[in-house]
Amino acid sequence: MAGNVINRTSSTPMKTILPPQEILDDLCSRFVLNVPKEDLESFERIFFLLEQAHWFYEDNSVEQNPSLKSLSFKEFSSLMFNNCAALRPYINHLDDIYKDFTTYKFRVPVSGAIILDESYERCLLVKGWKSGSSWSFPRGKKSKDEEDHICAYREVLEETGFNISKLLNMNDYIEVVIREQRVRLYIIAGVKEDTAFAPQTKKEISEISWHRLDEILPATEEEFSRGANGLKLYMVAPFLTGLKAWIAANPPPAGQKTEASAKGVCVWKVKSNSGSASTAENPLHKVPSDSHNADVRPGRSFRNFRFDIPSILQSMEAAFSAK
Repeated sequence: MAGNVINRTSSTPMKTILPPQEILDDLCSRFVLNVPKEDLESFERIFFLLEQAHWFYEDNSVEQNPSLKSLSFKEFSSLMFNNCAALRPYINHLDDIYKDFTTYKFRVPVSGAIILDESYERCLLVKGWKSGSSWSFPRGKKSKDEEDHICAYREVLEETGFNISKLLNMNDYIEVVIREQRVRLYIIAGVKEDTAFAPQTKKEISEISWHRLDEILPATEEEFSRGANGLKLYMVAPFLTGLKAWIAANPPPAGQKTEASAKGVCVWKVKSNSGSASTAENPLHKVPSDSHNADVRPGRSFRNFRFDIPSILQSMEAAFSAK
């Protein structure tokens, strides 16, 4: 009979077990049922809740039980729709809903920061968690009704552990539109090289480094690019022309150019991508983003969708009664 072959002599358990029903029930109750009613009014918002549930599953359940399988967000969403009573009626539409959500998600405005050292010759870049990830400026999507500078402060703090609030000038920013998504990065200049950096989220950032600007200047300003040193970059090139102009208009204080700025420096690196990362013990989970612009939201077939709130509340009461 065909089946999964498990090497029982290996000291490393294979992560092949799907989350059991009790974990899925807990995730559904925690992130879907026990939320304000307005968070259940659209597929977009329910999927942001599922993203939080997915992060929680990966950061807690998988780490505590090495045999549990690490899931992609689409795999996780499918399990939640199949196992959560409030979502199960819509399982046949999952592919369309998921496609609409991903389209919508990439239109939510993004904010972050370009952090420069004291010589203005190097900038801080962060590398994504997954193998082969690109380097980028620390940034992230705005939450509902969040101002750009507040989002930048929150995202930079989450991805680097660095508080930019006292250095942020509201007028010093570069803004571009990439594939219908507005991206604003504030320029934070004069940060000391020996500043301690470390992400406050798990499994999102694998490395933080100072990189010379003249080594990351690509030949084009495409969203995905390669630096002059071959570095794989994402959402970096479109900002470099504006950054060079800002530095020319706002040169660093005299005497800041030193030999120490002649090379890039890694300031934080994950120990391994197996889960034993040197990240903060108490990670800050991201707040779901929502632009609430009805004119740009995708999925015309689901535009007027509303969750059946009474049925969801009934499912919640039944779940608690069964405990």
